Amino acid sequence: MGGCFRVRHASPTGAQALKHALSEASLPRGFRFAATACGLKKTGALDLALLSSEVPASAAAVFTQNLVAAAPVVISREHLKKSKGRMCAVIVNAGNANCATGAVGHAAALRTVHDAAKRLGCHPHELFVCSTGVIGVPLPIDKVLRGLPIVTRHQRPSARSFAELSLAICTTDTRPKTASASFKMSGKRVHLVGCAKGAGMIHPNMATMLAFVATDAAIAPGLLQKTLQDVTSRTFNAISVDGDTSTNDTLLVLANGAAGAPAIKSNTAAHRAFLEALEDVCRSLALQIVADGEGAQRVIEIEVRGAKSEASAKRIAATIATSPLVKTAFAGGDPNWGRIFAAAGRSGEKFDPKLVDIKMAGTPVLRRGQPLNFNERVASNRLLADHILIVVDLHSGKAVTRYWTCDFTAEYVRINASYRT
Repeated sequence: MGGCFRVRHASPTGAQALKHALSEASLPRGFRFAATACGLKKTGALDLALLSSEVPASAAAVFTQNLVAAAPVVISREHLKKSKGRMCAVIVNAGNANCATGAVGHAAALRTVHDAAKRLGCHPHELFVCSTGVIGVPLPIDKVLRGLPIVTRHQRPSARSFAELSLAICTTDTRPKTASASFKMSGKRVHLVGCAKGAGMIHPNMATMLAFVATDAAIAPGLLQKTLQDVTSRTFNAISVDGDTSTNDTLLVLANGAAGAPAIKSNTAAHRAFLEALEDVCRSLALQIVADGEGAQRVIEIEVRGAKSEASAKRIAATIATSPLVKTAFAGGDPNWGRIFAAAGRSGEKFDPKLVDIKMAGTPVLRRGQPLNFNERVASNRLLADHILIVVDLHSGKAVTRYWTCDFTAEYVRINASYRT
């Protein structure tokens, strides 16, 4: 039976990241974490991390749909299939994407996996490998290999080690992103904890840049994969910072059963509780990514109502969310509803413009396709809040969807104009 549901979020900034990490009580049993600085980041910050299960765990993952896929994505896909969904760990580096690096890059990722597996005492195909950073630069494999003995030797089942892992995977992030949840099942408390990185090149067509979730639930790989895909559609696949899908996107879940609860079965109360917990962790991580979008000042939540289908509603919401004109208007607190209306109209979805209502941060601006008189100053002030809700009601059906994005500022341009230099 599910119940007693809890969810917690943590998104500390800068030097406060480790001080305000998730508590020891939030962590699932049977997992260990570690991070070190191996020299991939120019700043000398943490850049190599390990998440491992003490026993082989059920695994599920979704990867980028970008045709230009990084070597770690290709290898991780192969390993998940070869292991039949039973994995032991993920080794991840930041500061270098190991993408578009040819045979040398593929060999570097394989060398990382084989060395880590030998030190962990498992098969190479039981490891995920992930990378994030600049595309097209060869991975300095010697630095990674020097760091592997450190992370394998110093992995710990501690909140501090998990916080260090969440910090090590960051690139242009201003803060790490973590979240946890728990629920009771058959008298046992089951825990989930997750971390993610991402601030730019965010328009997932699967998940996000990198996100890892560990849980001590017992669940078969097939059901875990199905559940993850369901959750992803409403969380990581419903966010956008800049409309760009990365080459390295990876979201994975490891479930090792160490809580001691019975195995979760499909279409049960326990499965519903697990799905809710996983969805809350993933939604928290996804929204933390949007809030930390490069140069972002605020989160914009777009709700499209009254659509003919959920797919239609999502396509309209995504078109609004990725419109530079819409996003720059939000940067200045400009209640320019015409840009929202126009973006919906070019989405490719059919609706009657004469039926559409629009509200911006609680202010009605359009009713049945006709502009309304409203106080521009009041509306503008409302649009300067940290979180803004935009509601577009098509009055064409019953489907509803939500999508999240952020405003588009000059700081985003500054960051990405000099990312490599």
